[in-house]
Amino acid sequence: MAGSKEIRNKIKSVQSTRKITKAMEMVAASKMKKAQDRMRAARPYVDRAFAIAMHIAKANTEYKHPFLVKREPVKRVGAIVITTDKGLCGGLNTNVLRLTTQRFREWRANNVEVDFVAIGNKGLGFLNRMGANVVSSVVQLGDRPRLERLIGAVKVLMDEYLDGRIEEIHIFSTTFVNTMKQDPRQIRIVPIPEEYRTATGELRTEPGISDHAWDYIYEPDARELLDGMMRRYLEAVIFQMVNENMASEQSARMVAMKSASDNAGKIISELQLIYNKTRQAAITKELSEIVGGAAAV
Repeated sequence: MAGSKEIRNKIKSVQSTRKITKAMEMVAASKMKKAQDRMRAARPYVDRAFAIAMHIAKANTEYKHPFLVKREPVKRVGAIVITTDKGLCGGLNTNVLRLTTQRFREWRANNVEVDFVAIGNKGLGFLNRMGANVVSSVVQLGDRPRLERLIGAVKVLMDEYLDGRIEEIHIFSTTFVNTMKQDPRQIRIVPIPEEYRTATGELRTEPGISDHAWDYIYEPDARELLDGMMRRYLEAVIFQMVNENMASEQSARMVAMKSASDNAGKIISELQLIYNKTRQAAITKELSEIVGGAAAV
């Protein structure tokens, strides 16, 4: 059994760790509220952007934007992987990277090449270790995403698609459900899907899309307007996915740090009990020696 001094040192060490995890839990709780407010504020805009894009995809127009045209066969795809820059957030990154790996293996089994864009340091490191083809990346986004930083990295895939070098673009990210639950998801953003999954997990098809042939009057012209609209659509989706991931990160980190603090408290209680037993055994031994010596005299 360890000595009393060694046990005291262990208790002090765990107490110091618990102070750190408790502080990180409080910081994450503070950041989580702001991240959730940003994420929820942007959801209606993204939902309407999806709806408008799907309406345009079904419209009868003389100009068909490349983002609306489904290409066959699929020989090369682009994948945007959104993770965190820091760790200590439970299985958040592990879950989305496991989904990415599973889908990557399926693509390779079908002889489909993949170009990756990594948003977040954890995903970039994982893709490099996996030997994936990372064409661009952006890391150290901070606590608030900036659209101008994201677009530069993603534009590489958009240009590849417009040049005909890839047939699809997918996003792998974590969607915020509630404080205790965050779901890893894969979403195809190009070509525009006819149905989409909302932030709450509901699979939606915009009413009337499959029943009517939509048409619009474009001003100044269809090409210029659709080029702008499609780029705004992609920017909105990517920005929202990063917001969802950041809200999920702070929630997962708060829960993970609370769990670590609770576990540290249990370890301290167990060590304190062992320390008391050790101290009591030492006192009993000394008393026995004293009594034995007195009896001998």
